[in-house]
Amino acid sequence: MRPTPHSHHSGHSHAPEDFNTAFAVGVGLNLLLVVAQLMGGFFAHSLALVADAGHNFADVFGLVLAWWANWLCRTTPTRTRTYGLRSASILATVANAMLLLVTMGGVAWEALVRLQAPKPVLGLPVVVIAGVGVLVNALSAVPFLKGRHDDLNIRAAFQHLAADAGISLGVLAAGVVILVTGALWVDPLVSLLVVAAVVIGTWGLLRDSLNMALQAVPPGLDLRAVHDYLAHVPGIGAVHDLHIWAMSTTETALTVHVVTSAGAGDRDALLEAVATGLRDRFSIGHATVQIESPKPEEMFFRSR
Repeated sequence: MRPTPHSHHSGHSHAPEDFNTAFAVGVGLNLLLVVAQLMGGFFAHSLALVADAGHNFADVFGLVLAWWANWLCRTTPTRTRTYGLRSASILATVANAMLLLVTMGGVAWEALVRLQAPKPVLGLPVVVIAGVGVLVNALSAVPFLKGRHDDLNIRAAFQHLAADAGISLGVLAAGVVILVTGALWVDPLVSLLVVAAVVIGTWGLLRDSLNMALQAVPPGLDLRAVHDYLAHVPGIGAVHDLHIWAMSTTETALTVHVVTSAGAGDRDALLEAVATGLRDRFSIGHATVQIESPKPEEMFFRSR
């Protein structure tokens, strides 16, 4: 019995971009910010600044984790890891999302404590240092803007920095209100509002990354649309055993069995057409297509 024709086509329509400079700048600036927040927090007797320093330090760890995963995506395959370490970027995104949620939990707890027992704070140092925090995190986030839609790992890094900028902005606003009115409860209230906004955004990131870790269809891809496309390629009469999953946060793989229609032409040309369409229409760069001839009874029913 002859083996069924089979083909594997690879492409890299969304290969990991080089964000090394962006990660290095983000980590360096945020480490300096952590030192400034610790010093300013002790000087101003601001527990909020000290807590924010701890939160930013956790986010530096998250950035390093995302940076490491971005590098692992470029590792070459081995005899035991035939895809290399691409999927490390998915695991890093899961860890980053969970870390961000835990960090927000800590900020929320601190805000609730301060609502019940407000403490005197020197408003001016808080405003200055929080303003620096907004600037540092905003500048660090900008290089990740263009990659956040195509790479979940880059999106995690961007959300970490954007969350930090939002928290610093909240602390800045609270510091201004404290300077003007002396209302100490504003600081924890603004912090809770920022936490709520960050958690809403991070929950979607955690859901998408967990789905990818469980080999679900990647976000933004419609399995039915891919199936319908394949079913309408000239020369294909039926499609079955279609599977789509993420190899990394930037690369998607597909396996499928297609049954040729009566009078189908050259199979190599058919494979090339399928692989090109999957790459151009759906950014699926790793497609394994198995071609099957129609069974005699199928040809009989199709001819009637």
